[in-house]
Amino acid sequence: MRNALTLLLVAVFHLTACFASTAQALEYPYAPYNAGKMDPQLTGWPLTDAEKAWVAKSEYTRKPGHEVQRHLPEMWCVTPTAAHWGKNNEENTWIAHHATCIEKVRAMKDGIDIALLGDSITQGWGGGWDGAPFNSAWQENFGRLKTVNLGIGGDRTENILWRLDHGALDGVSPEFIVLKIGVNNAPLVFANGVPAASAAHGIKLCVENLRMRCPNSQIILVKILPAFDPAKEVGAKVREINAALDALKLDLIPQVQILDLWRDFTNADGTLKTALYSDGHLHLGPAGYEVLANRLKPLVHERVAGT
Repeated sequence: MRNALTLLLVAVFHLTACFASTAQALEYPYAPYNAGKMDPQLTGWPLTDAEKAWVAKSEYTRKPGHEVQRHLPEMWCVTPTAAHWGKNNEENTWIAHHATCIEKVRAMKDGIDIALLGDSITQGWGGGWDGAPFNSAWQENFGRLKTVNLGIGGDRTENILWRLDHGALDGVSPEFIVLKIGVNNAPLVFANGVPAASAAHGIKLCVENLRMRCPNSQIILVKILPAFDPAKEVGAKVREINAALDALKLDLIPQVQILDLWRDFTNADGTLKTALYSDGHLHLGPAGYEVLANRLKPLVHERVAGT
């Protein structure tokens, strides 16, 4: 009996270790973060009181380097960081929006066909934390599919990493995850000396995080769409990040597809097709979402039955 109990305890130990390993965060490039010397709660949801107090602080005071009074922009895009909306040391409404997204995922739980993850362009599909209905392009092309939208406007790679480590897609396995992130990193590349390669690495870490947490999901990575003025400053940085992303060859990772829409959104002379943008340079209008939906549709419908 004692031997049987011992074997049972060993089995439980190994099973527990297996589940614990899946809950671990990636090994990020900034060692102090991995060691828990910055963020007090590296993974998990709900947040501890210590983590709530931490994310109530200004986002930039929580970025790598601030804890040692050094400027380390090369670590910003690759180190999980919660965004911050509102006044410092008061309620962080970005966390509330993240919580709403988690509730949506948990309410749907089983049988999610598509999970949308990204910034304001992703949020613009509708169906997200703000209660907006799915837009006409989504409804016409993917209306039959069980979709959850986790997009939050303004998100960058570091914000997506934090959200994935803090409950965004825990316990679910969507058929597809559509990730579109990186355009909001481009201004930091221009203004703060963030290397374009670091921003691309941040996108790669987002993909790796998704592969770790949702190993059975197909991931469609939408490369950064042309934005701003591609011939000037921030717009040129978007092109640089995409070039650095190409060098990483993420399409060689199992179950990852890359969707490049640069030519769809630019004219022959490299300028933006402004009619596809609601503001002429960044956010998409109805025509832009139609273009995106038409390019996304074949990647999804060839695998999802009944669509």
